[in-house]
Amino acid sequence: MSTKLKHIRHAPEDNRESDVDSTHLAEAEQTDLVKSLALSFRENEPESAKLLVSHIHSADLADVFELLDGQTRKWLTNLLRDSLDPDLLPELEGQAFDDVISVLDTSEIAEAVTSLDMDDAVYVLDEIGSSKQQQDVLDTIAVDERILIEQAFTYPQDSAGRMMQKNFIAVPSFWTVAQTIDYLRSEEKLCKDFWEIFVVDPQHHPVGTMPLSWILRSETDVKMSDIMAVEQSLIPVEMDKEEVVYSFRQYNLVSAAVVDYAGRLVGMITVDDIVDVMEEEAEEDILALAGVREGDVNISIGEIARTRFGWLLVNLGTAIMASVVIAMFGADIEKLVALAILMPIVASMGGNAGTQTMAVTVRALASKEITPANAHRIVGKEFIVSLINGVLLAAIMGIFAGVWFDNTQLGLVIAAAMVINLAVAGLSGILVPLGLDKLEIDPAVSSSVFVTTITDVIGFLAFLGLAAVFLI
Repeated sequence: MSTKLKHIRHAPEDNRESDVDSTHLAEAEQTDLVKSLALSFRENEPESAKLLVSHIHSADLADVFELLDGQTRKWLTNLLRDSLDPDLLPELEGQAFDDVISVLDTSEIAEAVTSLDMDDAVYVLDEIGSSKQQQDVLDTIAVDERILIEQAFTYPQDSAGRMMQKNFIAVPSFWTVAQTIDYLRSEEKLCKDFWEIFVVDPQHHPVGTMPLSWILRSETDVKMSDIMAVEQSLIPVEMDKEEVVYSFRQYNLVSAAVVDYAGRLVGMITVDDIVDVMEEEAEEDILALAGVREGDVNISIGEIARTRFGWLLVNLGTAIMASVVIAMFGADIEKLVALAILMPIVASMGGNAGTQTMAVTVRALASKEITPANAHRIVGKEFIVSLINGVLLAAIMGIFAGVWFDNTQLGLVIAAAMVINLAVAGLSGILVPLGLDKLEIDPAVSSSVFVTTITDVIGFLAFLGLAAVFLI
């Protein structure tokens, strides 16, 4: 999906000047608009609702749709169906998207898809849950456009082929600047917005590229091959979207050519598509670490409970493992009640330290800051950092526990346990994500369960084990 850049929100003609500086719907305005639309729905005032949203940009309107309840959302969609901006659809997500699509008929969806950029059209069709409805929409679209969309669906789910736009500017290398300018002026079916022109050979392989500014500043009789930049970043259609993001960030790209398996130019990816993917990936990683998913705000209670239950069940299993460790020292805890009071501190501090390291590691893996070349150095650095923090916190906690329970040996035991657990936490916080990444398992999804289990088990084992040896 390609998130459009925010446009100026147009006010009515008589008030256009006062609103010219507004680049988005302010939070207070958004809240008032949602309340007003809900009131219009309850009082069945369709004209009032239409007027309220008549000058709202599609990106802002999508935000409003996602804040409405399901009934109001469907009612408003039905009111706007004759004037609904197609750009609204790729801006919607989750239940909000499903509600809007459920109101529109096949021909309306097909008409909207036809008017969208290719990447947005693919997103909309991909989000339609029913494969039958998806096929019905495709069957309604003109053959030439349907072929292009169906071709995009042949590429992997999260690949450059799904992200790319099919509209781009490509010219042969033997053309002059004058011929290129004449082509840009006269050709009617060119894409509306572009920053870069690709130069291709007779087999349609990209051989060079140039920004528009180069053409405007060059003599008209100069050939494209003489002024083009030969070095360029080519994106294979099968490249994962995270790799595409890395390429754009690494080489400061504004746009890039997409090539098929034979090296032919088949599309273009622009930086606005990349910004959207970066936001999606960041959201996915954050939600995955917590065991939830995007769209929880808008889906039903039953579905939310079902999707979270599996994650909580896994965590229940890890909690039982920690309890088994505690049960092994049940007799020792009965003899010294201070152990029951202090042992959650050791496990909790380890868990927090492990989570800190894990979060940094997952982020570094996503941005390719950790590679096989520097992994050993970073592991060593995290271990030393954890050891330093462990010693400092152990000294504080050891003194506190010794004074609190008037037991110097107890203070030394908890201090030693904290050093051990924080050192292990630092190592697990980096080694677990690295190991999962090596196994091609998303570390953002699975790391927290393993890290939490390790720090809990080691924390209880170290504290209670040392206590059993030196205190009981």
